[in-house]
Amino acid sequence: MEINREEIEKKVKEIVEPVIRGMGFKLFDVEFKPEGRGWVLRIIADKEGGITIKDCEEISRKVSALLDVEDIIPFSYLLEITSPGLTRPLTKVEHYDFFKGRLVKLILKEPIEGKREVVGYIEDVKNGIIDIREKEKGKVLHIPFSAIAKGRLEIEGW
Repeated sequence: MEINREEIEKKVKEIVEPVIRGMGFKLFDVEFKPEGRGWVLRIIADKEGGITIKDCEEISRKVSALLDVEDIIPFSYLLEITSPGLTRPLTKVEHYDFFKGRLVKLILKEPIEGKREVVGYIEDVKNGIIDIREKEKGKVLHIPFSAIAKGRLEIEGW
């Protein structure tokens, strides 16, 4: 059986996003991939101030029931609900939009304004351009998402 992971992730996202939003959370991402001997469907959610284990349990109950009814995945899998984490890698342009205002560290493919590494706050995201206000100098850099080799959240004060 051929498995189209991206199609499953897309369908799951379409189905669970309104439910998660209705519960007062934001859907950060959906991942479906083989791990160990089976498959894991990982739903990554967050809310202002962070998500708790109890929140994850509540989301799991509602999402599990919904996925059972929709029957998108025709074989057994492990459902995991988690938070984005404190230093989560940012791998999609939507992730930067999700974390506007937060501190990030970027490693660039090529230097921009002489910098290959940028630490700053996400100011805005438009048309694939991420505006980062440098932590040290306060200057805003306009960085195309395509120019980012690696990006992740940073913890304030570390």
